[in-house]
Amino acid sequence: MVMKTRAIELLAPAKNKACGIAAIDHGADAVYIGGPQFGARAAAANSLADIAHLVSYAHRFRTKVYVAVNTLLENDELEQAVALCHRLHGLGADALIIQDLGLFASELPPIPLHSSTQMNNRTVEKVRFLEQIGFSRVVLARELSLAEIAAIGAATSVPLEFFVHGALCVAYSGQCYISEVMAGRSANRGECAQFCRHMFTLKDGAGKTVAKDRYLLSLKDLNLSNRLADLVDAGISSFKIEGRLKDENYVKNVTAAYRVALDRLIDAREDVVRSSSGRCRFAFTPDPERSFSRGQTDYFLTTPRNTAAEIRTPKSIGKRLGRVVAVDAGGFTLDGEEPVHNGDGLCFFHPQTGLIGLKVNRVEGRTIYPKDGMAPLHLAVGTELFRNADGRFAKLMQHSIRCRKIAVRMLLEEVVDGLQLTLTDEDGIVSTTTLACAKKQATRPDSIATVAARQLRKSGDTDYAVEEVLVRLDPDGYYPSSLFNELRRKACAHHGEERLRRYQPQRAHRTPSTILWPGETVDFADNITNDRAAAFYRQHGVRHIDPALPRARDVEGCALMTTKYCIKAQLGWCPHLNWHATTPKEPLTLTDKTGTYILGFDCRKCEMTVTRKGPWRKAGKSVQARLDARHKAPLHGADESAGAVDDEGV
Repeated sequence: MVMKTRAIELLAPAKNKACGIAAIDHGADAVYIGGPQFGARAAAANSLADIAHLVSYAHRFRTKVYVAVNTLLENDELEQAVALCHRLHGLGADALIIQDLGLFASELPPIPLHSSTQMNNRTVEKVRFLEQIGFSRVVLARELSLAEIAAIGAATSVPLEFFVHGALCVAYSGQCYISEVMAGRSANRGECAQFCRHMFTLKDGAGKTVAKDRYLLSLKDLNLSNRLADLVDAGISSFKIEGRLKDENYVKNVTAAYRVALDRLIDAREDVVRSSSGRCRFAFTPDPERSFSRGQTDYFLTTPRNTAAEIRTPKSIGKRLGRVVAVDAGGFTLDGEEPVHNGDGLCFFHPQTGLIGLKVNRVEGRTIYPKDGMAPLHLAVGTELFRNADGRFAKLMQHSIRCRKIAVRMLLEEVVDGLQLTLTDEDGIVSTTTLACAKKQATRPDSIATVAARQLRKSGDTDYAVEEVLVRLDPDGYYPSSLFNELRRKACAHHGEERLRRYQPQRAHRTPSTILWPGETVDFADNITNDRAAAFYRQHGVRHIDPALPRARDVEGCALMTTKYCIKAQLGWCPHLNWHATTPKEPLTLTDKTGTYILGFDCRKCEMTVTRKGPWRKAGKSVQARLDARHKAPLHGADESAGAVDDEGV
């Protein structure tokens, strides 16, 4: 038999303490959360008190808590960030996710450091360097293929983390500067203005419109639930769900879905194990399509020139229900078998007006009667219908709590002055609790063991699932049931304290080195924003660093986005995909309300760049104000759900 050697981790997002607890309850082996500052999510900050509470809750299940401190830092912010790192370490956080190498080079506590995906980790050389200087984990770029991941895994030994679900940035993480340049809101500092979700018009080099009012940079959501075994084989140890701005229901549903999938995989293999304690039982069937979803893509994991965008809308489409097979004045009839209920929110794509939403008023069989009638919808036979608001499922999510239980065995014995209960859990941790009480003579001999076992098994409001109760009591003795209940409550609480006491956080010691950076030069794309980061690069062999530490906003004509996604491939013009395609005359340009952008194509690398057209200047206050308002406003039309805003990734 092959010894199980590698622990597999399901890593879930936490917008706040409540989301973190929901993720743990639904099977996360680890959660990641932002602290009060520097967490690359201005809208998802959390107090130190909340993080301390989450850490305590997580460690009961041997679940880990990683705190994102992954913004780029200015000189005057470094010491404040360092102090925060020390406080997080003191609270028991298991690791810090960072981007800024100036922070890495600071006097940090002996806590593991994870290299954020914002560091653009997509080559063997880069990952090997990060391992050698002391990172405990590397979060890989989402654009990598299985072959590229396997090559990195084979050439390094540092644990690798990879996103498997959720919203996608169109640009390489950390390499998107359009928000910073055009709106003064740096994505690398947690203030992304969501340019990739804008509506654009595409024109060719002759000024002819070739695509009008389309969301040409808006990607579908990642879903790699069917590729988990391939990723394990390629070397991934941590499977990450995006969503630090998503609500509790989203976190519960998606975490549960991946918990079920990973448990199935782990139970079938001999080379991997789970990395935390407890098993989950759900009162619902997890289904990510019932939560916020723009459609699904496996991005570039297996298809090098994938068409990964949903250019018709940036909003949630949800789960496909079927096609319209009949229409009359009052309602319409669907094929398919997916149930529809009163109050559901449905949507469909109209050829002229785009995504249209409707609310269900009444359902009879497969015939649906919209709340506002049929006249405004212009719904035709053959139209596909989707559900993006599922009321019944949302209620199931709201009531789904305490799904996770740690297996324990109980031994009940008599001692000199009362009763003693010993708990032994699935991790081999043992605790003993005593309760002083007097024994009485039983009126019904031999019944005490049955009564005691029945009361001790009532552990539904605790962290534990009782697998076995062994009772060693005098059969002629009698104790009230209330004593067994009291002893059980005390023993479970005591065992939880013992589990926390026995928890051993990982420590990491980093020694300054002069290992060479893979290259002799750096530029604005290396995101050097403080003097300490510049000194770090010099220490590691970089010869040429501009003392002005230029940002993208200072580099006229620089690429505002660099992306693996290609509009040519998306629209069927890639010669590698379609030899007979007629490619529009270049340069191609994108235009929205903020300006015009030139598209560049490097077919050898299979990359696209987005560059500002015209005078190189940041957008004025009026443009930024318009973007701010647009960013904060609810999405119009069919979906105004709380999870509508993306996470750029950590």
